[in-house]
Amino acid sequence: MTKSPFKISGLHSDSLLAHGGGGFDAATGAVVPPIPVATTFVRDEAYELVSSSHLYSRDDNDLFRKTEGLIAQLEGGAESRLFASGMAAVAAVARCVKPGGTLLVQSGIYWGTTLFLRKLCARTNIALIEADATDPSAFSDELSVTKPDLVWLEVPSNPFLDVADIQEIAKLCQGAGALLAVDATAATPLVLKPLALGADLVMHSATKALNGHSDVLGGVVTTKDPDSEAWAFLTEERKLGGAVMGSFEAWLLLRGLRTLSLRVERMNTNTQKLAEHLKGHAAIAEVLYPGLESHSQHTLAKSMMTGGFGSLMSIRIKGGRKVAMRTVGALDLFQRATSLGGVESLVEHRQTIEGDASGIPDDLLRLSIGIEHISDLIADLDQALGGL
Repeated sequence: MTKSPFKISGLHSDSLLAHGGGGFDAATGAVVPPIPVATTFVRDEAYELVSSSHLYSRDDNDLFRKTEGLIAQLEGGAESRLFASGMAAVAAVARCVKPGGTLLVQSGIYWGTTLFLRKLCARTNIALIEADATDPSAFSDELSVTKPDLVWLEVPSNPFLDVADIQEIAKLCQGAGALLAVDATAATPLVLKPLALGADLVMHSATKALNGHSDVLGGVVTTKDPDSEAWAFLTEERKLGGAVMGSFEAWLLLRGLRTLSLRVERMNTNTQKLAEHLKGHAAIAEVLYPGLESHSQHTLAKSMMTGGFGSLMSIRIKGGRKVAMRTVGALDLFQRATSLGGVESLVEHRQTIEGDASGIPDDLLRLSIGIEHISDLIADLDQALGGL
């Protein structure tokens, strides 16, 4: 487990975040860490490194270490590694499966992940099985028959907001000798802690809520077992493959993390209130959000998630694509853009972005809810839906 730099033990995550993981710059006393720009580090006359922990910046970056330490603490994990993007993190985890192995992945998740895994497995002779992880019996049967090397979940899933039972699937994975990785991007570590539920690895696109300001590409993977074969491979993959985050991006990510608790609190509250408001709207066929009691996995979500249910939701508009697109065009405060987890609320016609092959219905709008005042968000959706 990553140790806190503070002398006070048991600090709340809000306090850890506010101080950016704790401590100050030892050289200057600055409360904000500097941005390291050096790419290489000198040796002395005997050709020994002046600093034993600084050889080359691809792996030896103090700002990486500080940010990774903070995220590991949030996750309740032992170590974290930053990557250049969320997809770089996905790729590193997926490559833990050797050619000829088997990967069992939850169906109906982020299309970018599914598409990458399909292409990777086709090139590397890895058997890829896609199955509904919200059907415990069917998923258990699939796992016992296929005996995968890696099981990949996304909780909640994007854009359908399905919630798989991480704890039960973790038990099945342990019995089958399979590695369990969970993408918890849509939840954040403040809402969902997959490692505590039995997962081996947890991944986030740091581009989203961890940074929270739509100005950084990044990914992060955290483990509870730094001595595992999978973690040894993954850390080596990051170092030798070079999929590292830049120093400035790491600085922005750490700055964003300092307000994570406040942003998550407001965004989760806004999303819950908006979902409640929209669930009976005459123009909406369905609201997809695990915070609603009508959601098929609401009880399960409530047992795993704390402090809310995330800031991502989807709605299905009556009338199909034509009406859905008219709704998107009528929105004013919501910005029409792809991504999620930022301080600004975004709306996306997901099928337009991902295409027909994704299986996303043409009446679905994905909403990423920000920190605006809830009355303004409600008013904007009401006026956009009012003429339908």
